[in-house]
Amino acid sequence: MKKSLLYTRTGDAGTTSLVNGTRVPKNSPRVNAYGTIDELNAHIGLLQAQTAFLDNFVNETLLRVNNLLFNIGAYLADGSEGAVPMLTDDDVTALENAIDTLDSMVPQLRQFVLPGGSVGASQAHVARTICRRAERDILTLSDSGAVVSSLVTTYINRLSDYLFILARYINHATGTPELTWQK
Repeated sequence: MKKSLLYTRTGDAGTTSLVNGTRVPKNSPRVNAYGTIDELNAHIGLLQAQTAFLDNFVNETLLRVNNLLFNIGAYLADGSEGAVPMLTDDDVTALENAIDTLDSMVPQLRQFVLPGGSVGASQAHVARTICRRAERDILTLSDSGAVVSSLVTTYINRLSDYLFILARYINHATGTPELTWQK
């Protein structure tokens, strides 16, 4: 019987190969960083499935985010110190524009919002918290001596802001009341 290409057995001892061929522990800061990006990307995919009914603006933004997160994950998995493929300052600006657009469509924020509301908004909040963890993991990688493009941390920081306003927008678009923090 021919062995499946889905498993290699090379990681059974707790190491994995980076794109450049270097073997590192699976719990290294680099693997944690790109692993969290991968987790975030999967949750963005789930968010897309739950919000497919929304306007094309949201769906196109989320699809672009999916692609850019894949690029960021590949960049982090590569271990090289060059530019991030297919990520530019314009991508950060596009997220900022999307944030501004959605923010203009929801009521002004007057209280702290709790994660929740509709299923889609709740999923956006889950993705937001994973995004914040990805940011921390990327900073840990950088603190370990790895060179990480500042564009990556800027994009991930802005993405968490986008996911917050997207959650608010989803609740607004579905007529779901926001849950607010009661001290």
